[in-house]
Amino acid sequence: MLRVTAVACLKDNYAYLLEDGSGELAVVDASEEGPVLAAMAGTEGRLTAIFSTHHHYDHVGGNNELVSEYRDVRVFGYETDKGRIPGQTEFLRDGQTFRWGKTTFKVLHIPGHTLGAVAYVAEDAVFTGDTLFLAGCGRLFEGSPAMMFRSLNDVLASLDESTRVFCGHEYTISNLAFSATVEPSNTQVAERLARARELRKHNEATVGSQLREELATNPFLRCHSSEIRDAMKLGAHAPDVEVFAALRRAKDTFRAPTPT
Repeated sequence: MLRVTAVACLKDNYAYLLEDGSGELAVVDASEEGPVLAAMAGTEGRLTAIFSTHHHYDHVGGNNELVSEYRDVRVFGYETDKGRIPGQTEFLRDGQTFRWGKTTFKVLHIPGHTLGAVAYVAEDAVFTGDTLFLAGCGRLFEGSPAMMFRSLNDVLASLDESTRVFCGHEYTISNLAFSATVEPSNTQVAERLARARELRKHNEATVGSQLREELATNPFLRCHSSEIRDAMKLGAHAPDVEVFAALRRAKDTFRAPTPT
């Protein structure tokens, strides 16, 4: 069974320490060395792999330091990110599967946030980097709305609804606050926002929720909603991708209200 430990890094990033009983350890998105090494200190395994979801520095900033400490570590990333991910040794393709420890991973190419973004799927978990957030999605730095819409709605949303989502940042409260403004009658959004606020009050991570929650509360997976379409001033006949693009523009300038 794959064990996933969220490791808080930088201001609001998450790296993930993976254990599967093989004696090997892996890290998803090694943002910085210190917190990862601290998390590893409580284990008996040895680091053998780094899985990078994309090339942005806040997801790969610790790669070189970890590689220098563990010289046989493999660094995974998408094939087009060659030269952009520090220490990369494995150049992945869409749909590829590979073995690490006792665990089989499948690679999904999910461009939009960046052109080389990938998700790693293993057992009941998916690591989505900055593409799918809890109740949100990443900004479009390199890709188009059509790319991101497909990555979210055709690729990630097609996974089993029980899949646990582990994303790159703790943005959940702000994302849900935005969701509440564009689909105010969605009671599941309000309930999820209350739970997220309670978790963060105790400095607990919100990550690891099931995909079915995203399908019920994430506006970027709900472009069919008539209420969201009304909020974006788009009618029933507007293509879903047009609704998505309007949502992303609105989220780019959204500022969550401060709880009173």
